[in-house]
Amino acid sequence: MKSHPSELTAPAYWKQACRTLSASDPVMHQLIRQFPDITLTSRGCAYTTLARSIVGQQISVKAAESVWQKIIGTIPEITPQVMATTDHDLLRGCGLSARKIAYLQDLSRHFSDGNLSSTAWANMDDQAIIVQLTKIKGIGRWTAEMFLIFHLHRPDVLPLDDIGLQRAICQHYFGKQAVDKKTMHDLACGWQPWRSVATWYLWRSLDPLPVEY
Repeated sequence: MKSHPSELTAPAYWKQACRTLSASDPVMHQLIRQFPDITLTSRGCAYTTLARSIVGQQISVKAAESVWQKIIGTIPEITPQVMATTDHDLLRGCGLSARKIAYLQDLSRHFSDGNLSSTAWANMDDQAIIVQLTKIKGIGRWTAEMFLIFHLHRPDVLPLDDIGLQRAICQHYFGKQAVDKKTMHDLACGWQPWRSVATWYLWRSLDPLPVEY
């Protein structure tokens, strides 16, 4: 289940979304022009996406990538079966907290037991998938939303709890003044049905290096 750059794929709707957002929102127009050659991509592995999201909880993108690189350098094969039985000391040595180790191994058991199905997800709406995933230990709404955006490529996800999105909205639309989530939600109504794409470009405005969960 290891991924390689050649496996990364972009959403089919990306160009259409960019055209629509550029035509309707001056900030989006500027950001899309600023980052013309990069897009949202998927590694194609549901388990890896969720595992990387857990690793990345409450730490910077750079720190999360460092921890993940240590994991893949330490464990020969990143699969649910292997991760579920990996020694805790080995995982702690990669920089994982005891809590994140518990979360990763619980997630691994859900995959190993066949409780999560990509076939079923294809027929579920975004909220139903969020409800299913947040029943797993360590997966909150934010992690489920990252899964919807990065793995399932759902086009209209708005992760209002994401600190990066909050910062970027305040910076580009409100003169760096803090605003509440309702104000953010109301602003984002103008991006529908492409709120995932708008979110991705706002992330890029803070960190040009694309995130790939």
